[in-house]
Amino acid sequence: MSLRGADALGGRAAIAGIGATEFSKDSGRSELKLAVEAVRAALDDAGLSPGDVDGLVTFTMDTSPEITVAQAAGIGELSFFSRVHYGGGAACATVQQAALAVAAGIAEVVVCYRAFNERSGRRFGAGVQRREPSAEGAALGWVMPFGLLTPASWVAMAAQRYLHVHGLTTEVFGQVAVVARRHAANNPAAYFHGRPITLAEHAASRWIAEPLRLLDCCQETDGGQAIVVTGVERARELPQPPAVIVAAAQGAGRGQEQMTGFHRGDPAGLPESGVVARQLWQTSGLAPADIDVGIVYDHFTPFVLMQLEEFGFCKPGEAAGFVASGALPLNTHGGQLGEAYLHGMNGIAEAVRQLRGTSPNQTPGAARVLVTAGTGVPTSGLILSADG
Repeated sequence: MSLRGADALGGRAAIAGIGATEFSKDSGRSELKLAVEAVRAALDDAGLSPGDVDGLVTFTMDTSPEITVAQAAGIGELSFFSRVHYGGGAACATVQQAALAVAAGIAEVVVCYRAFNERSGRRFGAGVQRREPSAEGAALGWVMPFGLLTPASWVAMAAQRYLHVHGLTTEVFGQVAVVARRHAANNPAAYFHGRPITLAEHAASRWIAEPLRLLDCCQETDGGQAIVVTGVERARELPQPPAVIVAAAQGAGRGQEQMTGFHRGDPAGLPESGVVARQLWQTSGLAPADIDVGIVYDHFTPFVLMQLEEFGFCKPGEAAGFVASGALPLNTHGGQLGEAYLHGMNGIAEAVRQLRGTSPNQTPGAARVLVTAGTGVPTSGLILSADG
């Protein structure tokens, strides 16, 4: 894979603002209103006004169109707008798109947003029984007739293989859940604020799709999150310390499918994460040992372990011990298991807080943060750093 020119992005754009709604199970308002609230909060954080914005990026799954958000938020003309596919795999790619637009001079201030009523409205965890006819639905048709109707059931196949290959038990998944909930317990914005769990509680939670238990699965959330991206020089003039975008990448593996790639090789790994990892390390010139905090997409606990291994933090089968050791502060906001499920956008915000020194679970001297996006699907990643 050629990476020629890929490092031209590094250091040219930064995150200057973050903003979110509250995270709840019943927002009581439309997804458009959630999006606008998050966008305005992020602009306020950045010290900017809606009139400063000339670009918007979101997910193909978002129900609030860019021009509609622009109108509702008081944003004027747009010179750049785009969407990224593949659900949670799009999270970091929205920031990549924004950074590319800024670096290319297409836009000066780009806001990335994601907002949904995922608990009170459409619940993704319920599966795909009523999916509209499409090429995507046809591909899923190869597994749906056999009972694999939900994301948990798809991930369970890979999780079972992971345990078998490495001779492990489901306790290894509990290590991830316990760390996430410990951090969430100390985060006032988290749904599970004040509610840590133990390994015993993880082991006692009910089966969802063996070997996945309830506490291995991310929650369902109503809410919105927005991220403001602009040039580094402009970001330095704004109130908040810039979170510099050192590297950004997208990745799809050979024979990639959407969380059902059981026939593309050994399902005990995540090749798409490997594609992203190689790009991030090569274009940034960094290595796992240089990362101070890891914000690793945690829709399901087994995929956190596999991502850590794909990114080279530890050898295959050793990620649970790595997590338990605390060698890398992990998902310090509580992750999607503990804070909120916002398709990973809230994880990007936590990376920014770590670099500002304002996280509820602050890592002393945090200067470089890795952020990953949803896996089992084409995915993306970021490395952010403090300025200077």
